[in-house]
Amino acid sequence: MKHGLQQPSWQTRLHNTLDAPYMQKLNAFLQNEYATGKVIYPKPEHIFQALNTTPFDQVKVVILGQDPYHGEGQAHGLSFSVPVGVAVPPSLKNIYKELHDDLGITIPNHGCLEFWAKQGVLLLNSVLTVEQGKAASHQNKGWELFTDKIIALLNDEKEHVVFILWGAYAQKKGASIDGSKHLVIRGLHPSPLSAHRGFFKQHYFSQTNAYLEKHGLETIDWSLPEYGQTTLF
Repeated sequence: MKHGLQQPSWQTRLHNTLDAPYMQKLNAFLQNEYATGKVIYPKPEHIFQALNTTPFDQVKVVILGQDPYHGEGQAHGLSFSVPVGVAVPPSLKNIYKELHDDLGITIPNHGCLEFWAKQGVLLLNSVLTVEQGKAASHQNKGWELFTDKIIALLNDEKEHVVFILWGAYAQKKGASIDGSKHLVIRGLHPSPLSAHRGFFKQHYFSQTNAYLEKHGLETIDWSLPEYGQTTLF
């Protein structure tokens, strides 16, 4: 598992963490799951995709998710994102609706958020793996401690990061973020189960860019390029 983290600025900061006893225990658990033939998402090479795509030094925004999608072909290591060609999940559809309402951005024909990640948006799940068809199956195995460390590093070592925390789970995980040096935006989760209670019309994306601009940082282009492959809604 350790070799899956390729990005140097994260490797330097997390090297010792990856050797911690709880991570060794987590690695043993995952190896056993693979050995018994269970299907685990995302693919091993994508487990650390969020960190590998968005270097520590470039992080300007964090969008915190819970655990990976557990359907076939969905998870690819970025929170709320799915590969091009995979049907856009309901929560992401609601994020797109809010994005359109907030900034007038055309809703894309796919669910891949890699374009955001490459601009400094860390799309981080709290738990980085899941068993096929079993939501939350890898919770409380050690991943939460690892991603708490990531959030603590960003909180302590950087300034003016925007943390977008959708839902009670993300808000609890981000409770220790220093609001005097970062912007913490809280909202309801975009899931259809909760979005109708107040997720919409909160202007998360324009708030983020206004804050970044205020502090002399380059804003995020929230539009997403079309990839020429229509998703199956």
